[in-house]
Amino acid sequence: MINASLTSGDAYAAHDAHRTALVWLVACAAALGGLLFGYDWVVIGGAKPFYELYFHLDSPSLAGWAMSCALVGCLIGALSSGPMNNHLGRKRLLTLAALAFAISSGGVGFAQSFFVFVCWRILGGFAIGLASGISPVYIAEISPAHLRGRLVSLNQLAIVSGILLAQVVNWMIARPVPSNASAQDILISWNGQWGWRWMFAVTAVPSILFLIATFFVPESPRWLATKGRSQQAFQVLSRLGGAAYATEVLDELSSLAQAPGNVTPKRELLSPRVLKVIVLGCALAILQQWCGINVIFNYAQEIFAAAGYQISDILFNIVVTGAVNAVFTLVALFTIDRYGRRNLVLTGTAGLLLIYAALGLCYKLHLQGKPMLILVVLAIACYAMSLAPVTWVVISEIFPTRVRGAAMSIAITALWSACFILTYSFPELNARLGPAGTFWSYGIICLAGWLFLYLRLPETKGKSLEQIEVELGMTSLQRDNTND
Repeated sequence: MINASLTSGDAYAAHDAHRTALVWLVACAAALGGLLFGYDWVVIGGAKPFYELYFHLDSPSLAGWAMSCALVGCLIGALSSGPMNNHLGRKRLLTLAALAFAISSGGVGFAQSFFVFVCWRILGGFAIGLASGISPVYIAEISPAHLRGRLVSLNQLAIVSGILLAQVVNWMIARPVPSNASAQDILISWNGQWGWRWMFAVTAVPSILFLIATFFVPESPRWLATKGRSQQAFQVLSRLGGAAYATEVLDELSSLAQAPGNVTPKRELLSPRVLKVIVLGCALAILQQWCGINVIFNYAQEIFAAAGYQISDILFNIVVTGAVNAVFTLVALFTIDRYGRRNLVLTGTAGLLLIYAALGLCYKLHLQGKPMLILVVLAIACYAMSLAPVTWVVISEIFPTRVRGAAMSIAITALWSACFILTYSFPELNARLGPAGTFWSYGIICLAGWLFLYLRLPETKGKSLEQIEVELGMTSLQRDNTND
């Protein structure tokens, strides 16, 4: 039976600075997938005015397809990551994602036709879909319980750093465009011929670094254990936390594997107990998107223009929002293991509800300028220290080890589907309801999400993955209360 007195990581050699540093180093290497995820997702925004002219994308449908085609790849990557996770392991998928990032970035940069451009963007989306599923799972499975929140949050910090990096790189690469420049002038300029290509191609540099790093990180010890490779799992866990810690984790995994009612992974995935947790994970993933923050990033120009800002001010405001996003993700990094997942996400969702109510009111009263910018910044700060990192942490730790890859794939597919619906629906919502009604709608979603999470989301801070599995009722194994 699982010894409850050890499940908070008591056996982890916390005093060993070398092992702790190694865990952080391995987590940082895996989080490079998040950096590329963020960069590749946002870089297209800065290149948009130039590649649209280069490829003569005159119709809204073609322009929309250019922006959203990567989502097709994201969904393919998310859906395929489950089976590949189970058969290939976490380490090989990290390598595959890095390779796809490197190849697609060069392909987009050298694309001579719109069809080729779209194909490479879909491959880049496939890499995003893989990385968004595999990086947080891998980090969770190599992390001791007392560090897991911070280490998995590194992935979100890497994502927002990638977003900020893309915004800065786009600004540095693009040469100033005269206010009286015609479309033809822009097309034949350096920006129109080469600048947008370099915005994409620069992604190859961190991609290659990520690819190299994947050859040096160990395989997930929990995946090794599920494949019967206990000796290799013990070696990896010993390197990361010491022999006592390795023994504790493997004992817990062994106890769960031998629990009464043990079934095959496919049947386990469809069992009512696991489906209940998958619904929780999917709901949290969908709320992370439908809370509306990504609309601010994807449609920043339209939102700030409606608030009365001119183009030069809008570009500066976009950088401000990216910087705020990064800073408050750092705040989450240092608070998630102290205050817990549940407290952060409930506080953040409630904060977004209040901010959206005020933001909608400002739009309704036609207020412009700094008040709008302050509210947008507050919303991003609220999101960055709550829903953004907590979602990745929770969905990486609540699923049983044997089906974690497949269950994570389902949650990530839900996340990207929600992202597509959010991105696709905003222009229509904005046209029908106006900015005020649109943000009030997101506020209502936040209210519904808060109520659901208040009733269903448990606290997982400081608990081992195996203890979380037991407490969420996903196994018939009962905790040994003699040590409570």
